[in-house]
Amino acid sequence: MRLVLLGCGVVGSSLVWLLRRDADLLARRLGEPLDLAAIVVRDPTRPRDPWVPMELLSDDIVGAITREDVDVVVEVMGSPTVALVALERALQAGKSVVTANKDVLADHLGVLEHLAEVASVDLLFEAAVAGGVPLIRALRTSLVGERLWSLQGIVNGTSNFVLTRMTEAGDDLESALEEARSRGFAEADPSRDLDGRDAAAKAAILASLAFERSVRATHVYTEGVTNVTPADIRFARSIGRVVKLVATARRVDEVDGEALSVEVFPAMVPQSHPLASVRDAANAILVEGHAVGELVFIGPGAGGLPTAAAVLADILEAAQNRRSGRRSLVVRRDEPRMLSPASIVGRFGISLLVRDAAGVLARVAEVFGDQGVSIAQVEQLGAGDGLAHLMLVTHEATRSSMDAVVNALAKIADVVGAIQRYRML
Repeated sequence: MRLVLLGCGVVGSSLVWLLRRDADLLARRLGEPLDLAAIVVRDPTRPRDPWVPMELLSDDIVGAITREDVDVVVEVMGSPTVALVALERALQAGKSVVTANKDVLADHLGVLEHLAEVASVDLLFEAAVAGGVPLIRALRTSLVGERLWSLQGIVNGTSNFVLTRMTEAGDDLESALEEARSRGFAEADPSRDLDGRDAAAKAAILASLAFERSVRATHVYTEGVTNVTPADIRFARSIGRVVKLVATARRVDEVDGEALSVEVFPAMVPQSHPLASVRDAANAILVEGHAVGELVFIGPGAGGLPTAAAVLADILEAAQNRRSGRRSLVVRRDEPRMLSPASIVGRFGISLLVRDAAGVLARVAEVFGDQGVSIAQVEQLGAGDGLAHLMLVTHEATRSSMDAVVNALAKIADVVGAIQRYRML
């Protein structure tokens, strides 16, 4: 069974290492060897890890994926634009495809599944969400006969590491981010992790699998953690909570039919909640179904070897299917109907910096009253230099009314800087 590997960064190099180290074991499990036919990279002359066979490096992506002797194309490049074209070309050429590209899948899963169906080959993507946690396979196979109601979890290791450092070491966000970079948990540009876009892409994939709908990243309501402050972290601790970036997807049966809610948001999570104890770069997902009740999946959400292990599991599945002339089950997906913001109800926390002057708190409170939002708690978290840091916690309110509150607060002259919104999970 011959493979083409597209990309040889951290994950690709780790996969090559596993293929070489466990060659005999993999051949026994599959019934024949797994051979690398080519490794496609941008620059074949750049130095690589010592176990990467330089003679297999090439920059000819089309030539590699259309080779007649290649059975499986493995994509771990990262670039969504290039990856999408490569995956489409590979499927059209009748190759089984394994990918870890969450951004491509979040927007084009339905198109790629259709191409795979037409060619009667596999499209597998265990490593696209939660790294080494076997969540995708569970949703595709073990739980395919179950009616799932909701998923809730931590699916971005970078933001979770940063929030863990802020909680346990008292770091500010920038210091925690530098620590994450130094330990390999953050990219040079971590904006997609901190603003929630990475988690939104993963939430879209999980919702598509769990609810048989073509959920895309544009369907996911997304807020990030770029404005979380140490004072917010301390306030959460004082009320028995911790701050986490949470992804949720749920199915709601309404009078006029079923609707979905898929969101990513910073939440103040009770310390008794299973997600509260998920530390550093780990991922954890709670899945709730009609028959199975609640299941928890937890493990490494990133890293070369855990992600490569997930990719390798997909390679073996694709290779076994190819040997036996079958393909893995793919469920038909319809377009989703998304729950309206007015239908999403919860308790919220609003963190903002204001000028420390008479009448400011009254003007802030008036904004909440104008939108019909009842305030349950107000705390002044301190600031100095003529400023006050406020945290306002609401009773239950709709997301749309809270959108209006945040927009109105931003227009108050005495509100300084960004406003951070939390869900009280």
